[in-house]
Amino acid sequence: MATEQGVGGRIEAVVARFFGGPLPDSEGLPRYVAPLPTWLENVGLRLAWPVALVNLVGTLFGFWYYAGRPLNLARPLVEGQLGAAPLLAYPLIPDSPAATMFIGLSLVAWKRGWNAEWLHALAFFGCIKLGLWTPFVQLVINGPGGIAAWLYWFLVLSHLAMALEAFLIHRYASFSVPAVAVAVFWYGFNDVVDYFVAVLGGPHHTILRAEVVAGGLDHTLPAHDLAAGWAVVLTILATFLALATRVEKLKRRRATA
Repeated sequence: MATEQGVGGRIEAVVARFFGGPLPDSEGLPRYVAPLPTWLENVGLRLAWPVALVNLVGTLFGFWYYAGRPLNLARPLVEGQLGAAPLLAYPLIPDSPAATMFIGLSLVAWKRGWNAEWLHALAFFGCIKLGLWTPFVQLVINGPGGIAAWLYWFLVLSHLAMALEAFLIHRYASFSVPAVAVAVFWYGFNDVVDYFVAVLGGPHHTILRAEVVAGGLDHTLPAHDLAAGWAVVLTILATFLALATRVEKLKRRRATA
C-alpha cells in the first residue's frame, strides 16, 4: 500500500512489490529535521541494499579520484593526492569516500540488525557535510574549468544525492549523545587539520583547483578561507540537526508513553 497519494505513492507501491519487508515507523518529525516526504523515505529504505552497494562502489571511485587521478599542478603528481601524502595522513584526506563508506555500512548495519549508533551518526554527518560542501566548492569556488564536464557534474549531483541520503537515517537511528560526540570529534578534527593546523604534511582538504598556481598550491588565497568556512558551518549544521532530531524523537516517545 502506498503511504501517500499521487505519483510518489505509486512509485513506492511499485518498489514495495520487489523490495518488501518491514520498515521503521515514520515518527512524524517536523520538516526541518525530516524534509523528505514519507514515500521517498520509504523508497530509499526499501532500496537499502542497492543504495548501500552504490555508495560502497562510490567509495572505490573516490579512492581512485584521490589516489589515481593525476593532479593538474605545475609538477604533476601522477600518484594523486594520497600518493603525495605520508601514509599516516591517508585517513584524513579522502573525506567523500569515507562518507559514502559510512552511509553504505550504516544501511548494511540497519538491515542486519546491528547496534551501530556511532556509525549512523558518522554517516549522517558525512552525508550532510560532504554532500553540501562539494557542490558549493565546485559551483562557487572552483568552477567547471580544468576538469571534464562529465566529472564536474557527476561530482555536483552525486554529492547532492548524499545530502538527501542523510535524511533516511533518522528512521532507524536514535542519534544518542555519545554517538553524536564521536561524529563531532571526527569531523571537527578533520576541519582543524584540513584548514587550520598543518600536520603530517597538510593541509589535508581536497585539493581546490582555485588554489592551483604556477608554483603548486597557494593556501593563502580566498578560496581556502571560503572552503574552510563552509566546512565549519556544515559541521555545526550537522551537529544541530542530529541533536534536534534526537530531541524531536524523544518528545514523541514521551507523548505516547
